[in-house]
Amino acid sequence: MNAAALFSVTGLATIVTGGASGIGLAYAEVMAQNGARVTILDADDKALGRAINRLRQDGQEVDGETVDVADRAALDRAFDATAQRRGRLDVVFANAGIGGGPGFLKLDGERNTERALENLPAEAWDRIISVDLTAVFATLQAAARHMKAQGGRIIVTTSISAIRTEAYVAAPYVAAKAGAAHLVRQDAHELARYNITVNAIAPGPFITNISGGRLQDPTVRAPFEKFSPMHRLGEPDDIKGLALFLASPAAKFITGAQVVIDGGMALGMAD
Repeated sequence: MNAAALFSVTGLATIVTGGASGIGLAYAEVMAQNGARVTILDADDKALGRAINRLRQDGQEVDGETVDVADRAALDRAFDATAQRRGRLDVVFANAGIGGGPGFLKLDGERNTERALENLPAEAWDRIISVDLTAVFATLQAAARHMKAQGGRIIVTTSISAIRTEAYVAAPYVAAKAGAAHLVRQDAHELARYNITVNAIAPGPFITNISGGRLQDPTVRAPFEKFSPMHRLGEPDDIKGLALFLASPAAKFITGAQVVIDGGMALGMAD
């Protein structure tokens, strides 16, 4: 099999949640640019419109719908409509998520009393768990219902926060991402007999709009860049190759895996 066939996603009916910006948009772009039929689901109506219009101008087959993934009924309707319109559902990127905000340490290393465990508001826990864990579960359910007949690929965006503690990220986010990572393994185990693979992409810090786009600020970014062995943070384009690989025939025997993509951040400071 040549490389073109090995990594082909041509014609695959694909859904990307949270696909109007950042990492989700990178998933949508690489799939559409390689011939997949992409549906973007996103809560940001304006960003969704911009993303769809730009990709369509490049000749790609892309549509979308404004959906809050925390609204299970709306999410199910969007999946049903996409499967009906496309005739099937082949690939789902469960990517939608929100940031956790600062952790118990400030960027200068001082304790952040406002973000201490006992001071975190209950609504922050509820919202982060709702979007970053419960909505992932709902997305996996919706995908499985449509994929069991013919198989498919599910790729969940987790985080390096799923595998390590985080001083600069709030506890609810770390817990949600760890839960999502284990959900990937559990569902991969269950769905393997139906030829549905379930894998996770675990990014380190990427420069996106998440958490109000705080990593777009060079001052905020600097401590993270210092800690990274590559001395830079990820850009959305950095994740496209991995996304294409996991959605393609090249990854047909990989399931239950979580692939870290962080420029070596989880390894610790090098110099």
